[in-house]
Amino acid sequence: MDMKNLNLKNVVVRDVTIEDAKRLVEIYANYVLHTAVSFEYEVPSEDEFRSRIIKTTAKFPYLVCQIDDKVVGYIYAGEYSSRSAYAWTATTSIYLDKDYRRMGLGSLLYKEIIPKLQAMGIKNLLAGTAYIENEDEYLTHDSCNFHMYLGFEEVAHMKKVGKKFDRWYDLKWFQKEIGGN
Repeated sequence: MDMKNLNLKNVVVRDVTIEDAKRLVEIYANYVLHTAVSFEYEVPSEDEFRSRIIKTTAKFPYLVCQIDDKVVGYIYAGEYSSRSAYAWTATTSIYLDKDYRRMGLGSLLYKEIIPKLQAMGIKNLLAGTAYIENEDEYLTHDSCNFHMYLGFEEVAHMKKVGKKFDRWYDLKWFQKEIGGN
């Protein structure tokens, strides 16, 4: 499916439910098994994903994107640090079904989660993305480029901090200010 064939009337962004766990594992599995986007080595179980949803939604928004009745992506925010001074900073993670990338759905998910975070008093968003100088079969620059397209700026570049598929990958951190003083 491409963007020109996507009927936006059929796209819904809603809060995650526990019942979404199975589908979210299916989406995430591709990133764990076939890419260096996630530094996890093994796909979490459905029960583990349920636990992650419960833990995240206790404090932060967690949204899914649906086309017709199929969940095709998700985004959630989390705590950057438990120290009180960081209470106005959150991290974000976003994953799309591999067949639904480059359709504007990632931008739509961010557009929906940012006001929720602003309403919580969040001022800064951080997004960590795996990086390698020369793209390989496991990692492109898509995530870095996507976040810069959304107005995030690169604020840190940590070298060789994750090893996957017997290769070293860097981690870049991107930041976007979403609130005033």
